[in-house]
Amino acid sequence: MLPTHRAYLALAIPLILSTITTPLLGAVDTAVIGHLSHASFLGGVAVGTLIFNTLYWLFGFLRVSTSAFTAQAAGAQNNDHSIAALMRPLAIALLVGGLFIILQKPILLASLQLIHPAQDVAAQAAIYFNIRIWGAPLTLVNYVLLGWLMGLSRVKATLFLQITMNVINMVLAIAFTQIMQWDVAGVAGATLIAEFLACVLGSILVLRSSVWREWRQSGKKDWQGWFGASELKSVMATNLDLMIRTACLLTMFNLFTSHSASFGTDQLAANAILLQIHYIMAYLFDGFANASSIMTGQARGAGDRKMLQRVIHLSWFWTLLTGVVSGGLYLALKEPLIRLFTDNATVISLTGPYNGWLVVFPLAAGLGLVFYGVFTGMTVTYPIRNSMLISLVFFLAALFWCVPHYGNHGLWLSFIVFALGRSLFLVIYLPRLKRI
Repeated sequence: MLPTHRAYLALAIPLILSTITTPLLGAVDTAVIGHLSHASFLGGVAVGTLIFNTLYWLFGFLRVSTSAFTAQAAGAQNNDHSIAALMRPLAIALLVGGLFIILQKPILLASLQLIHPAQDVAAQAAIYFNIRIWGAPLTLVNYVLLGWLMGLSRVKATLFLQITMNVINMVLAIAFTQIMQWDVAGVAGATLIAEFLACVLGSILVLRSSVWREWRQSGKKDWQGWFGASELKSVMATNLDLMIRTACLLTMFNLFTSHSASFGTDQLAANAILLQIHYIMAYLFDGFANASSIMTGQARGAGDRKMLQRVIHLSWFWTLLTGVVSGGLYLALKEPLIRLFTDNATVISLTGPYNGWLVVFPLAAGLGLVFYGVFTGMTVTYPIRNSMLISLVFFLAALFWCVPHYGNHGLWLSFIVFALGRSLFLVIYLPRLKRI
C-alpha cells in the first residue's frame, strides 16, 4: 500500500516536534544570554556554538547515514543488518569524540584565530567551549542512537528522547544563569548534563527495542561482517559525500559569522538572533526530510519503485506548503519574536532591516532541505555533495561582490544565494534518482 498524506504526516509531525527542539534549545540559550547585561555574552555563546556546530555537524552523517541504512535494513526485514547499522557508526562516534577531547586546546585556539571575535567575546566563547568539549563523545553517540531509532520509525521514542534532553537543557540553562548567576558557564554546563542524560536514555531505548531483543535471541550473529571491507566501503563512500556536504555548509556559516563579527559586537548579536530563527525554520523542513528519508529507505530496502515515486510527490507538496506558511508566519510575528530573544534596544534595532531575508529563506531553502532526506534515504549521496559544492562557489562569489557594496545586506543576500542554490542544484538530479 502506497503512503498517503496522512501516513506521511503521521511520521513527519512527531519528527518535526522532535527536531524542532534542537533550534528551540539554541533559541532559549540565546534568549537567556540575550537578557544578561552585556552583548559580549550573546556574542560569546554565538561563537562557541559555531565552533561546536563546526565540530559536530561535520560528523552529522553519523545520524543521517545511520537512519538511512537502518531504514533500508528494516525495509528488507533484516535484523542483523539493522544492528550492523548501529555498531559501525558507534565505533566512529567514540573514536572521534575522544580525539576532540585530546585536541581541545589546539581546536579552540585555531577556531578563535579563524573567527577573530572581539577580545571580550573571545573570552566568553572560551568559557563556553572549555565546558562543552567534555560532552563530545556523548553528542556523537547521541547522533547514532537517534538516527537508529529514526531509521526503525520509532518516532515516539525519538520524540521522547529529543524533548526530554532539550527540556532538561532549557530548564537547567535558565536555572544556572538566572538563579545561580553562572552566565555563559551555566549555559554550557546545562548542555553537558543534558547530553549525558540523553545518552543514558537513548541507550536504554535501544536495548529495549524489539530489533535488539530479537537479534539477541537469534542464533546468527555476524560480528565480523559488521566491519567487512565491502560493507565499510559502502558506508564510507556515503559518509564522505555527506561530510563534504557538511563541510560546505560549515564553511558558509563560518564565513557568515566571521563577517558578522567584522560589523561589530552588536551586529554580531543581531545576526545571531536572526540565525536562531532561521534554524527554527530549517528544522521544520528537517522533520519532513527525516520522514522522506525513512520512507525512501524502506522503499529501497523493499525494492518498491512505486513507493519511491509516491514519497517524492509527498515531499514536493509539503515542502512548498511549509515554505509559504512559515515565511508568512514570520512576516506577521517578527517583532514579538525578536523581543523574546533580547531586550537590548540596540540589538533589536539592528535586526529590523534584515527581517525580509528570513521571509525569503524558507521559499529558497525548502526543497534543498527536504530532498536532502529523499536522497540520503536512498543512500544516493553524490548529488548532495555536488549541489553543495556548486552552491558554495556561488555563495563565495556573492560574498566577494555583495558585502563590500551592501554591507550586512550583502551578507544576507549571499546567504540566500547559497540556500537557493542548494535547492535548485539538488532537484535537477531527481530524474536520475527515479531511474534507480
